[in-house]
Amino acid sequence: MNIKRKNLRIIPFFVMGLLISCSPTVKVTTDYDHSTNFGEYRTFTVYDLKAQEGQVNQLNVDRVAKAIRAEMTAKGFTESTSNPDLKVNAVSILKNKTQVTADTNFYGYGGMYRPYGYWGGGAMMGGGSTTFNSYDYVDGSLIIDIVSTKTGKLVWQGIGNAQIDSKPDNPEEFISGAIKKILEGFPPGLAKK
Repeated sequence: MNIKRKNLRIIPFFVMGLLISCSPTVKVTTDYDHSTNFGEYRTFTVYDLKAQEGQVNQLNVDRVAKAIRAEMTAKGFTESTSNPDLKVNAVSILKNKTQVTADTNFYGYGGMYRPYGYWGGGAMMGGGSTTFNSYDYVDGSLIIDIVSTKTGKLVWQGIGNAQIDSKPDNPEEFISGAIKKILEGFPPGLAKK
């Protein structure tokens, strides 16, 4: 009986190791102005991306700008600094968070089903223990705003959110993948490849 209990205690650590070793999963939500004719837009510029002190370093700002340019170009848009149809901006929000979990193990003798058919008396539970675990992580969001230069209004917004356990092994690949996923729904109505 004790051997099984020890094995069950190892499983959560094994699963936790798998979760930490994988890249964070980016959850995406999008919204847009339904009255906008996205077919009239042909050009774009990336603007106002800045490294936020204590938030995002300049290397990652450059990676975000590069990934946005690559995705917009892949969608058939042309980058223009003189008179673009769209302005694309990205803002990141990073928050340090802690998650606390409780694991309670009950043990005892009597009052439970026994393989011998004994339902016995005694105390229902002999005792128990509760272990509290805290888990620190960064809740990261990247918000991509696309604004019409003609009207000056926001026409599309995509938000990618991920729980980041540790620095990604390849930040360029992670950022590029996240931007690709966020911009997957832009422009609205575009057939998925």
